[in-house]
Amino acid sequence: MNYTLQDLGWSSFYAAQIEADSPTPFRVSEVHRSSVTALSPAGYTQLLSPDHETGSIAVGDWVLADPENRITTILERQTLLQRRAAGHEVKSQLIAANVDTLFIVSSCNADFNIARLERYLALSEAAGSYPVVLLTKTDMCDDPEVYRQQVASLPQAPTVEVLNAKDPQEVARTMAWVSKGQTAAFVGSSGVGKTTLANGMTGDNDATAGIREDDARGRHTTTARFLKPMRNGGWLIDTPGMRELQLVDAQEGLDAVFEDLRILAQSCKFNDCNHDTEPGCAIKTAIEAGDVDPDRVARWLKLERENTLNSETLAQTRRRQKSFSKHVRTVVKGSHRRKGR
Repeated sequence: MNYTLQDLGWSSFYAAQIEADSPTPFRVSEVHRSSVTALSPAGYTQLLSPDHETGSIAVGDWVLADPENRITTILERQTLLQRRAAGHEVKSQLIAANVDTLFIVSSCNADFNIARLERYLALSEAAGSYPVVLLTKTDMCDDPEVYRQQVASLPQAPTVEVLNAKDPQEVARTMAWVSKGQTAAFVGSSGVGKTTLANGMTGDNDATAGIREDDARGRHTTTARFLKPMRNGGWLIDTPGMRELQLVDAQEGLDAVFEDLRILAQSCKFNDCNHDTEPGCAIKTAIEAGDVDPDRVARWLKLERENTLNSETLAQTRRRQKSFSKHVRTVVKGSHRRKGR
């Protein structure tokens, strides 16, 4: 099928970044080790990364390439989903770019976890995507409304849909959150029904293998990210299930998800109050009065500490890498001058 740039999600935001005589842009649909698969009106094309490294490119990105299909430019993103990469070294991992709607998928069983949902909500808010919580597997739950109310009662009052991912009508209702040319992405644990939902939205038939009775998880797991066309003209990025989501550069997201606590903390006696043993702490006073859930405060403080540590360490790593790159360029430049004598 042929697509126009507008079909692929192109807008004036991206058009303003290029010259009139620039080459046709590509939308990244899959990222490999040293290359990417990308879409344009001409179809799918393999593009090469100029430095043979694709860690700075995300599925959903818009890029420009030269006649040899080497990427020359990554256009500024409207939204960017990222987390701290797994491992001891603190670095960010790009999840997806230019996502309009983020479907946060959980199921009405033991997978449901408010603390995890708050993490995903902070991720979405920090990225600039609109979050929609999808609670799946209602066909295996006696009272799905209990789960819906727990999400709806969060102070942020996120949008929440309760559905059976195997019901075409309910999937179609969910697709209404994504218009033609817009992009959605799935995030959530493995086995919560993301692949079943994706099949319903795209018309694909990726394999699923039912549910394990011991832990209520599906056997199918997505292992890579793909940009796929939806049946309604939108685009979907299905992502692998995340065992761990560590926040990084997500302060705006945390401020949005815990806005009530952030505003309350402004009434503390000390600007640097840790909300622990300090006198005049507005947070502690609210807890003692029963106005604030102490468990939610604990989750907020944990995420604040995590994000601060990861973000500061990442900033230090970036400064070190920038300094090293500058040093390498200086050495190479000096070597070239000596050879030219």
